[in-house]
Amino acid sequence: MFQEQMIRSKILTLLSDFGDKDVYVGVMKGVIAQINPYLILIDLTHQIPAQNIAAARFCLMNAYDYFPKGTVHLAVVDPGVGSQRRAIALKLEQGYLVGPDNGIFSGITSKNQIITAIELTNPNFWRTSEPSSTFNGIDIFAPVAAHLGNGVSLQELGTEINPETVVMDIGECWETTNGVTGYIQYIDHFGNLVSNIPASYVKDKNWCVQIAGLTILGCAAYSDVEIGEALALVGSHGWVEIAINSGNAQIKLQVNWQDGLEVLFLQSC
Repeated sequence: MFQEQMIRSKILTLLSDFGDKDVYVGVMKGVIAQINPYLILIDLTHQIPAQNIAAARFCLMNAYDYFPKGTVHLAVVDPGVGSQRRAIALKLEQGYLVGPDNGIFSGITSKNQIITAIELTNPNFWRTSEPSSTFNGIDIFAPVAAHLGNGVSLQELGTEINPETVVMDIGECWETTNGVTGYIQYIDHFGNLVSNIPASYVKDKNWCVQIAGLTILGCAAYSDVEIGEALALVGSHGWVEIAINSGNAQIKLQVNWQDGLEVLFLQSC
C-alpha cells in the first residue's frame, strides 16, 4: 500500500512547443496514462515558440526549483528529431530530466550536478520499437518519463553516458572591455525582453543597456520611469531584462528572440 501511495504521488511536468490547437499534448498524456494513470501531470507550458530551445531552456531553469524531490521533468522541443541527436534521461539530486540532448536542460545542469546520464536505447520502455522519426515525444520521451514515475531505475532505460558529453552550451554571455554582451533568451507574455545576462554582472553598479539602437538606463523598478518609457532592470528570475512601463517592449522596440544586446557600465553609457 505504501509503495502504491508513493507511485500515485509522483509528479511529472510537461513542457513543449506543441501549442494547444492540435492533439499532440493530449496524446502524449494518453501515452503516460496507459502506463500509470495516477501520476500527477503538471503542464509548465506548451507555448514555447516552435523549435526555440533557448526559450525552453529558460522556462525549465526557472521552474525546476519549485518542485519537490523526485519530480520527473519531461521536455520536448526537438528541432533535431530524426537526426543523430541523442534521447536522454538525467538524474539530478532533486529529480529527473527526460528529453532530447540539444541543450534544453543546460540551464538546470549549469546549476545542478548530473548524477547519472542515460541514453535512451532500451525499446522495452518505448511505446513502440520502431519510433516515428518526427515525434519522439509520444514514442520515446513520454513513456520513458512515465516509467520513471513508476519507479523504474534509470539504468534500465538504456546505456550510461558520460555527463560531460551532455550538451551544455547553447550560447553564453561574455565580458567586454566596458560591460557584457548577450542576447534575448526569452520574451514573456507581457513582451518583456529577458536577456541571458545574470544579475551578478550589474549588482552594485550603475549600468545601461544598448539594444535596437537605443541606450536604456538600468533601474530598480518599473516605477522609476514614466508610463510608456523603456527601462532595464533585473527581473524576479535573476536576469537582466528590458521592459516598457505598462507596455510591450517587444512590440515597441521591434526586438525578437536571439537578438543581441550589451550591458555597459555607466561611464560607457
